[in-house]
Amino acid sequence: MTISLAQLRRCSVAVDIGASRTRVYLKNQGLIVDEPTVAAVNVRTGALLAVGSDAAVMDGRTPEYIRVVRPVANGTVVDIDMAQRLLRHLVGNKLRRTWRRRPTMRAAVCQPFGSEPLAQRAAVETLSGLGARRVELVDTLVAAAVGCGLPVEQPEATMIVVCGAGTTQIAVLSLGSIVAAETVAVGGNAIDHAVVQHLRQHHEVHLASRAVRPLHLMLSSTGGLASGPAEVHGRDVVSGTTRCVQVDTDRVRHAIATPLTAILDGIGAVLRRCPPDLVADLGERGIMLAGGSALIPGLESMIREATTVPVHIADRPDTCAVQGLGAMIEGKVEPMHLDPMAP
Repeated sequence: MTISLAQLRRCSVAVDIGASRTRVYLKNQGLIVDEPTVAAVNVRTGALLAVGSDAAVMDGRTPEYIRVVRPVANGTVVDIDMAQRLLRHLVGNKLRRTWRRRPTMRAAVCQPFGSEPLAQRAAVETLSGLGARRVELVDTLVAAAVGCGLPVEQPEATMIVVCGAGTTQIAVLSLGSIVAAETVAVGGNAIDHAVVQHLRQHHEVHLASRAVRPLHLMLSSTGGLASGPAEVHGRDVVSGTTRCVQVDTDRVRHAIATPLTAILDGIGAVLRRCPPDLVADLGERGIMLAGGSALIPGLESMIREATTVPVHIADRPDTCAVQGLGAMIEGKVEPMHLDPMAP
């Protein structure tokens, strides 16, 4: 993937198309779009009814002729046409005017580590269909590390864990490049599914996945998960009526421990592939958590206990990738020059 800062500085737009949210950064103007990657379509006519937040509130509440679609899965565009229509409505007139004024406009887009060529081509075609004459691909891990303020260009180890909705990406970086990385097919959606299954099996209550995030806020405290019961409203599995149950937070902690363990295994695999000197650097610098699911209750404490190194959460973990990509296209990142030595 393209990580040449000289080429990125020619770009005027940075895009992060995630499975959960889509973010667009305009050069010298900042973040102009931060909306859910959701669209509502009339299946009878094919008309686009709503996008972003307006479409997200329709999920699970629509009649049969309206379908709520998500054109991105696991950071990969799976429906190019719908992704283009969604972006076209999200960016608004300001960005479209910019593209008309600059017929040779370039765009930079985040891509998950190790993405397949077909997924990369889908991202390029999505932006090209909106008017971009050239599309630069940047690893999400590098962009997120820059957005977190990590000195990725220095000869020191920086470890970042990007927790997305569908996947979790883990990497150790040094001298502006990835030394070792791993992608785990566990993200915020898997954590939500574990909580939903726990409530269904032990309380016979069905809870929609989108209603789990407020439950996360109820369970969160300064030290991880709060102790004691939490009140949850859901639909009774047998009768179908609304029912309120008291959920033991300790049992919820145990329910989400299984998918979180997969993330710990990925961190261990990355550390085992790193040189000892870089691993020693992490003892002082620690691990940085980023991504929209970085605030999952218990994740920070589990990583700290398993690795015995400090764990930090970025100030704005959900927008680190697009902010880092925006810093690259604006020339705020200076690489460490390694000129060949004279013979």
